[in-house]
Amino acid sequence: MSARTVLTGSDIDRTLRRIAHEIVEAVPATDQLVLLGIPTRGAVLSSRLALLIGAISGTAVPHGTLDVTMYRDDLHRGGHRSPVATVIPDGGIDNTVCVLVDDVLFSGRTVRAALDALTAIGRPTMVKLAVLVDRGHRELPIRADHVGKNLPSALGERITVRLLETDDVDQVQVVT
Repeated sequence: MSARTVLTGSDIDRTLRRIAHEIVEAVPATDQLVLLGIPTRGAVLSSRLALLIGAISGTAVPHGTLDVTMYRDDLHRGGHRSPVATVIPDGGIDNTVCVLVDDVLFSGRTVRAALDALTAIGRPTMVKLAVLVDRGHRELPIRADHVGKNLPSALGERITVRLLETDDVDQVQVVT
């Protein structure tokens, strides 16, 4: 196996700043904004984005986590992590612009599960999707509104996102 680093820590920081600016431009009423990260690394990215957006807009941005494990359509295949608690900000998600945040967009199945999980807890006015990496190979008609890096990849390759909070380093690698 070989690994090629495609984003370093400074690249990830710069990319998240750009995404934060894009979100503020798309949703100028940041007091209506809620970020929900898909565990594990999407939750970390959501937290980072909330801080960046807050610094840009001067408004604290509520954020939380949305566990999608039990909403997946491939549970029978196994190999999934154990469910973790969904954490919704105090104000809830009703009548908000909810941005789902994940690390890698691949088949679209995780996002589909996230949409199902989201409708089980509330009704936002609008739902947007922000991802650090879009690697293609969609199986469902799902597209991210905010993409850090488009990274076309072969089906046999893996995209590995490592973040300081969970892995002690910030980097994105293509593993073959």
